[in-house]
Amino acid sequence: MSFTVPANLEAEIDELITHYPVKRSASLMLLHAIQEHFGWISQEAVEWTAKKLDLQPINIYELVTFYPMFRQQPVGKYQIKVCRTLSCALGGSYALHQHFCDKLGLDAHKHGPQTTKDGKFTVEFVECLASCGTAPVMMCNEDFYEGVSHAKADEIVAKCK
Repeated sequence: MSFTVPANLEAEIDELITHYPVKRSASLMLLHAIQEHFGWISQEAVEWTAKKLDLQPINIYELVTFYPMFRQQPVGKYQIKVCRTLSCALGGSYALHQHFCDKLGLDAHKHGPQTTKDGKFTVEFVECLASCGTAPVMMCNEDFYEGVSHAKADEIVAKCK
């Protein structure tokens, strides 16, 4: 297996495991730590995590595939997340998503996250971002935006370039 965890991350993971009476209980926390470091969770990372916790890879893979916050592919430097739940949909989030895709050369009809060819942007629909009264809402990495117009979307992309 070619997957290597840096010593400082492995020390952090070893510390995390000590907080749980059963190693398996630390699974989600280890996956979060790995994704935070690498940006996504590869098959090799799944196998490494399983071995670290004395589990079978399927026990980790089922978590990675169940929880939508875990990524199984690399993402862009800038992750644009557009809320698609009812309030935002009624407030224009589908048109906002289409606008981002058009601007960045992506297919708005394709399911799941999409990353630009240069690896700079990933655009995806997400479920509720918890600001229904200010629709449409979105995030770019950790920055949260409310009432996003197409002009504001253009400003956000320009700021990232």
